[in-house]
Amino acid sequence: MLTIGVDIGGTKVAAGVVDDQGKIVAHTLRPTAADRPDLVAETVADVVRELSARREVEAVGVGAAGFVDETRSMVRFAPNLAWREEPLQKKISGLVGLPVVIENDANAMAWGETRFGAGRGQSHVVCVTLGTGIGGGIVIDGALYRGRWGMGAEMGHMQVVPGGRPCGCGNIGCWEQYASGQALVKEARELAEADPKRAEILLGLAGGKIEGEEVTEAAKLGDEVSLAAFASFADWLGQGMADLAAVLDPGCFIVGGGVSRAADLFIDRARESFAEHLTGRGHRPLAEIRLAELGASAGVVGAADLARRR
Repeated sequence: MLTIGVDIGGTKVAAGVVDDQGKIVAHTLRPTAADRPDLVAETVADVVRELSARREVEAVGVGAAGFVDETRSMVRFAPNLAWREEPLQKKISGLVGLPVVIENDANAMAWGETRFGAGRGQSHVVCVTLGTGIGGGIVIDGALYRGRWGMGAEMGHMQVVPGGRPCGCGNIGCWEQYASGQALVKEARELAEADPKRAEILLGLAGGKIEGEEVTEAAKLGDEVSLAAFASFADWLGQGMADLAAVLDPGCFIVGGGVSRAADLFIDRARESFAEHLTGRGHRPLAEIRLAELGASAGVVGAADLARRR
Protein backbone atom coordinates (compact mmCIF):
# COMPACT_ATOMS: atom_id res chain seq x y z
CA MET A 1 0.00 0.00 0.00
CA LEU A 2 1.50 3.31 -1.11
CA THR A 3 0.73 6.75 0.29
CA ILE A 4 2.23 10.16 -0.34
CA GLY A 5 3.77 12.28 2.39
CA VAL A 6 4.20 16.03 1.91
CA ASP A 7 6.25 18.31 4.16
CA ILE A 8 5.45 22.00 3.68
CA GLY A 9 8.13 24.36 4.94
CA GLY A 10 8.61 28.10 4.69
CA THR A 11 10.84 27.78 1.61
CA LYS A 12 10.12 24.38 0.05
CA VAL A 13 7.59 21.60 -0.38
CA ALA A 14 9.14 18.13 -0.10
CA ALA A 15 7.09 15.08 -1.03
CA GLY A 16 7.57 11.35 -1.43
CA VAL A 17 5.76 8.10 -2.16
CA VAL A 18 6.17 5.90 0.91
CA ASP A 19 5.52 2.18 1.33
CA ASP A 20 4.21 0.52 4.49
CA GLN A 21 7.77 -0.10 5.72
CA GLY A 22 8.54 3.61 5.74
CA LYS A 23 10.70 3.49 2.61
CA ILE A 24 10.52 6.42 0.19
CA VAL A 25 10.27 4.95 -3.31
CA ALA A 26 10.03 8.26 -5.18
CA HIS A 27 10.41 11.89 -4.17
CA THR A 28 10.29 15.45 -5.47
CA LEU A 29 10.88 19.01 -4.27
CA ARG A 30 9.34 22.39 -5.13
CA PRO A 31 9.76 25.97 -3.82
CA THR A 32 7.02 27.28 -1.51
CA ALA A 33 4.98 30.38 -2.37
CA ALA A 34 4.86 31.39 1.29
CA ASP A 35 2.84 34.57 0.70
CA ARG A 36 0.15 32.90 -1.43
CA PRO A 37 -1.92 30.26 0.41
CA ASP A 38 -3.79 29.35 -2.77
CA LEU A 39 -0.53 28.66 -4.60
CA VAL A 40 0.75 26.44 -1.76
CA ALA A 41 -2.28 24.17 -2.17
CA GLU A 42 -1.72 24.15 -5.94
CA THR A 43 1.96 23.26 -5.43
CA VAL A 44 1.01 20.33 -3.18
CA ALA A 45 -1.52 19.18 -5.76
CA ASP A 46 1.13 19.36 -8.48
CA VAL A 47 3.60 17.17 -6.59
CA VAL A 48 0.87 14.67 -5.73
CA ARG A 49 -0.15 14.43 -9.40
CA GLU A 50 3.49 13.99 -10.42
CA LEU A 51 4.17 11.26 -7.87
CA SER A 52 0.92 9.38 -8.43
CA ALA A 53 1.03 9.44 -12.24
CA ARG A 54 2.77 6.05 -12.48
CA ARG A 55 1.75 4.55 -9.14
CA GLU A 56 -1.46 3.62 -7.42
CA VAL A 57 -1.62 5.82 -4.33
CA GLU A 58 -4.27 5.46 -1.64
CA ALA A 59 -4.06 8.72 0.34
CA VAL A 60 -2.02 11.84 1.03
CA GLY A 61 -0.62 13.07 4.34
CA VAL A 62 0.49 16.69 4.61
CA GLY A 63 2.74 18.05 7.36
CA ALA A 64 2.34 21.81 7.78
CA ALA A 65 4.18 24.18 10.09
CA GLY A 66 1.33 25.68 12.09
CA PHE A 67 -1.64 25.04 14.35
CA VAL A 68 -3.70 22.24 12.79
CA ASP A 69 -7.21 21.79 14.20
CA GLU A 70 -8.50 18.67 15.94
CA THR A 71 -10.16 17.36 12.75
CA ARG A 72 -6.79 17.44 10.94
CA SER A 73 -8.31 19.45 8.12
CA MET A 74 -7.68 23.16 8.79
CA VAL A 75 -4.53 25.17 9.51
CA ARG A 76 -5.71 27.78 11.97
CA PHE A 77 -2.45 29.74 12.04
CA ALA A 78 0.98 29.35 10.47
CA PRO A 79 3.72 31.77 11.57
CA ASN A 80 5.86 31.37 8.42
CA LEU A 81 3.09 30.97 5.82
CA ALA A 82 0.15 33.19 4.98
CA TRP A 83 -2.43 30.81 6.46
CA ARG A 84 -5.22 31.96 8.75
CA GLU A 85 -8.14 29.51 9.17
CA GLU A 86 -7.01 27.83 5.95
CA PRO A 87 -9.19 24.81 4.87
CA LEU A 88 -6.15 23.04 3.47
CA GLN A 89 -7.54 19.49 3.53
CA LYS A 90 -10.62 20.41 1.51
CA LYS A 91 -8.60 22.40 -1.03
CA ILE A 92 -5.98 19.73 -1.67
CA SER A 93 -8.44 16.83 -1.67
CA GLY A 94 -10.60 18.66 -4.19
CA LEU A 95 -7.60 19.20 -6.45
CA VAL A 96 -6.20 15.65 -6.36
CA GLY A 97 -9.28 13.49 -5.79
CA LEU A 98 -7.68 11.52 -2.95
CA PRO A 99 -8.26 11.35 0.81
CA VAL A 100 -6.03 13.92 2.54
CA VAL A 101 -4.91 14.20 6.16
CA ILE A 102 -3.33 17.41 7.48
CA GLU A 103 -0.92 17.23 10.43
CA ASN A 104 1.43 19.59 12.21
CA ASP A 105 4.89 19.09 10.70
CA ALA A 106 6.62 18.38 14.03
CA ASN A 107 3.94 15.80 14.86
CA ALA A 108 4.54 14.15 11.49
CA MET A 109 8.28 14.09 12.13
CA ALA A 110 7.77 12.60 15.60
CA TRP A 111 5.50 9.90 14.20
CA GLY A 112 7.98 9.04 11.45
CA GLU A 113 10.83 8.69 13.96
CA THR A 114 8.69 6.65 16.35
CA ARG A 115 7.47 4.24 13.68
CA PHE A 116 10.57 3.88 11.53
CA GLY A 117 13.48 5.74 13.14
CA ALA A 118 15.09 6.22 16.53
CA GLY A 119 11.86 5.46 18.43
CA ARG A 120 11.20 2.00 16.97
CA GLY A 121 9.82 -0.30 19.66
CA GLN A 122 9.01 2.57 22.02
CA SER A 123 5.43 3.32 23.11
CA HIS A 124 6.07 6.59 25.00
CA VAL A 125 8.19 9.05 23.03
CA VAL A 126 8.85 12.78 23.15
CA CYS A 127 10.49 14.19 20.04
CA VAL A 128 12.30 17.54 20.37
CA THR A 129 13.12 19.30 17.10
CA LEU A 130 15.92 21.86 17.36
CA GLY A 131 15.90 24.42 14.58
CA THR A 132 15.48 28.18 14.60
CA GLY A 133 13.02 27.49 17.43
CA ILE A 134 11.92 24.28 19.17
CA GLY A 135 9.21 22.05 17.78
CA GLY A 136 8.04 18.75 19.12
CA GLY A 137 5.75 15.78 19.02
CA ILE A 138 4.48 13.37 21.66
CA VAL A 139 3.52 9.71 21.33
CA ILE A 140 1.68 8.17 24.28
CA ASP A 141 0.73 4.49 24.40
CA GLY A 142 1.63 4.23 20.73
CA ALA A 143 -0.69 7.06 19.65
CA LEU A 144 0.17 10.59 18.58
CA TYR A 145 -0.95 13.09 21.20
CA ARG A 146 -2.54 16.21 19.73
CA GLY A 147 -4.49 17.73 22.61
CA ARG A 148 -8.15 18.68 22.73
CA TRP A 149 -7.90 21.29 19.97
CA GLY A 150 -5.11 19.67 17.97
CA MET A 151 -2.52 22.18 19.16
CA GLY A 152 -0.61 20.19 21.78
CA ALA A 153 3.16 19.62 21.99
CA GLU A 154 4.15 23.26 21.43
CA MET A 155 6.92 22.58 23.94
CA GLY A 156 9.19 25.33 22.69
CA HIS A 157 6.79 27.81 24.25
CA MET A 158 6.92 26.53 27.81
CA GLN A 159 7.87 29.61 29.81
CA VAL A 160 11.02 28.65 31.69
CA VAL A 161 12.38 32.07 32.73
CA PRO A 162 10.00 34.59 34.34
CA GLY A 163 10.73 37.98 32.81
CA GLY A 164 13.16 36.37 30.36
CA ARG A 165 13.90 36.92 26.70
CA PRO A 166 10.96 38.01 24.50
CA CYS A 167 9.67 35.34 22.13
CA GLY A 168 8.08 35.63 18.72
CA CYS A 169 4.95 33.96 20.09
CA GLY A 170 4.24 37.07 22.17
CA ASN A 171 5.30 35.66 25.54
CA ILE A 172 8.62 36.01 27.34
CA GLY A 173 11.08 33.47 28.69
CA CYS A 174 10.05 30.59 26.40
CA TRP A 175 12.26 27.50 26.29
CA GLU A 176 13.16 28.04 22.65
CA GLN A 177 14.78 31.35 23.59
CA TYR A 178 17.43 29.36 25.48
CA ALA A 179 17.74 25.97 23.73
CA SER A 180 17.32 26.50 19.98
CA GLY A 181 19.55 27.40 17.06
CA GLN A 182 18.47 31.01 17.44
CA ALA A 183 19.31 30.94 21.14
CA LEU A 184 22.73 29.40 20.50
CA VAL A 185 23.67 32.17 18.09
CA LYS A 186 22.32 34.89 20.37
CA GLU A 187 24.36 33.56 23.31
CA ALA A 188 27.52 33.38 21.21
CA ARG A 189 27.06 36.94 19.93
CA GLU A 190 26.53 38.31 23.43
CA LEU A 191 29.55 36.46 24.84
CA ALA A 192 31.76 37.53 21.94
CA GLU A 193 30.75 41.15 22.36
CA ALA A 194 31.47 41.02 26.09
CA ASP A 195 34.87 39.34 25.71
CA PRO A 196 36.26 39.44 22.13
CA LYS A 197 39.60 37.91 23.16
CA ARG A 198 37.88 34.63 24.08
CA ALA A 199 36.13 34.67 20.70
CA GLU A 200 39.10 35.18 18.39
CA ILE A 201 38.47 32.00 16.40
CA LEU A 202 34.75 32.69 16.09
CA LEU A 203 35.22 36.31 15.08
CA GLY A 204 37.84 35.30 12.54
CA LEU A 205 35.51 32.78 10.93
CA ALA A 206 32.44 35.00 11.06
CA GLY A 207 33.95 38.10 9.53
CA GLY A 208 31.15 40.57 10.13
CA LYS A 209 28.20 38.49 11.35
CA ILE A 210 28.06 35.46 13.64
CA GLU A 211 25.68 32.69 12.50
CA GLY A 212 25.11 29.10 13.57
CA GLU A 213 27.51 27.57 11.08
CA GLU A 214 30.37 29.72 12.36
CA VAL A 215 29.56 28.97 16.02
CA THR A 216 29.64 25.24 15.31
CA GLU A 217 32.88 25.36 13.33
CA ALA A 218 34.56 27.59 15.91
CA ALA A 219 33.50 25.27 18.75
CA LYS A 220 35.10 22.33 16.93
CA LEU A 221 38.30 24.38 16.71
CA GLY A 222 38.24 25.07 20.46
CA ASP A 223 36.89 28.63 20.51
CA GLU A 224 36.09 29.42 24.16
CA VAL A 225 33.02 31.55 23.53
CA SER A 226 31.48 29.04 21.10
CA LEU A 227 32.05 26.18 23.53
CA ALA A 228 30.47 28.24 26.32
CA ALA A 229 27.44 28.96 24.11
CA PHE A 230 27.01 25.25 23.39
CA ALA A 231 27.36 24.47 27.11
CA SER A 232 24.58 26.91 27.99
CA PHE A 233 22.45 25.52 25.17
CA ALA A 234 22.98 21.94 26.41
CA ASP A 235 22.16 22.83 30.02
CA TRP A 236 18.87 24.43 28.98
CA LEU A 237 18.03 21.55 26.66
CA GLY A 238 18.51 18.99 29.42
CA GLN A 239 16.56 21.03 31.94
CA GLY A 240 13.62 21.43 29.55
CA MET A 241 13.53 17.70 28.85
CA ALA A 242 13.54 17.04 32.59
CA ASP A 243 10.51 19.31 32.95
CA LEU A 244 8.76 17.38 30.17
CA ALA A 245 9.64 14.09 31.85
CA ALA A 246 8.04 15.31 35.08
CA VAL A 247 4.73 15.63 33.21
CA LEU A 248 4.89 12.94 30.51
CA ASP A 249 7.32 10.30 31.85
CA PRO A 250 8.42 9.04 28.40
CA GLY A 251 10.66 6.06 27.86
CA CYS A 252 12.58 7.88 25.18
CA PHE A 253 13.42 11.38 23.97
CA ILE A 254 14.40 11.83 20.34
CA VAL A 255 16.43 14.92 19.50
CA GLY A 256 16.34 16.05 15.87
CA GLY A 257 16.29 19.15 13.71
CA GLY A 258 19.10 21.08 12.07
CA VAL A 259 21.02 21.80 15.28
CA SER A 260 21.22 18.09 16.05
CA ARG A 261 23.83 17.76 13.29
CA ALA A 262 26.23 19.28 15.83
CA ALA A 263 25.15 16.82 18.54
CA ASP A 264 28.72 15.81 19.37
CA LEU A 265 29.14 19.32 20.83
CA PHE A 266 26.18 19.16 23.22
CA ILE A 267 24.35 15.85 23.57
CA ASP A 268 26.46 14.35 26.39
CA ARG A 269 26.15 17.50 28.47
CA ALA A 270 22.41 17.66 27.73
CA ARG A 271 22.05 14.10 29.06
CA GLU A 272 23.92 15.11 32.22
CA SER A 273 21.73 18.19 32.67
CA PHE A 274 18.61 16.06 32.16
CA ALA A 275 19.70 13.62 34.88
CA GLU A 276 20.64 16.48 37.22
CA HIS A 277 17.29 18.27 36.91
CA LEU A 278 14.99 15.24 36.77
CA THR A 279 12.45 15.20 39.58
CA GLY A 280 12.77 12.08 41.73
CA ARG A 281 16.23 11.40 40.33
CA GLY A 282 17.83 8.32 41.77
CA HIS A 283 14.43 6.73 42.36
CA ARG A 284 13.17 6.36 38.80
CA PRO A 285 14.44 5.03 35.47
CA LEU A 286 16.18 7.53 33.20
CA ALA A 287 14.56 8.00 29.81
CA GLU A 288 16.92 7.42 26.93
CA ILE A 289 17.92 10.46 24.90
CA ARG A 290 18.50 9.38 21.31
CA LEU A 291 19.38 11.24 18.15
CA ALA A 292 16.89 11.21 15.28
CA GLU A 293 17.69 8.81 12.45
CA LEU A 294 15.51 9.80 9.50
CA GLY A 295 16.89 13.29 8.96
CA ALA A 296 14.99 15.59 6.60
CA SER A 297 12.77 12.73 5.40
CA ALA A 298 11.10 12.15 8.80
CA GLY A 299 8.21 14.53 8.11
CA VAL A 300 7.46 12.99 4.71
CA VAL A 301 7.58 9.44 6.10
CA GLY A 302 5.48 10.34 9.13
CA ALA A 303 2.84 12.22 7.15
CA ALA A 304 2.51 9.35 4.69
CA ASP A 305 2.09 6.80 7.47
CA LEU A 306 -0.52 8.94 9.22
CA ALA A 307 -2.46 9.10 5.94
CA ARG A 308 -2.27 5.30 5.76
CA ARG A 309 -3.76 5.11 9.28
CA ARG A 310 -6.42 7.74 8.70
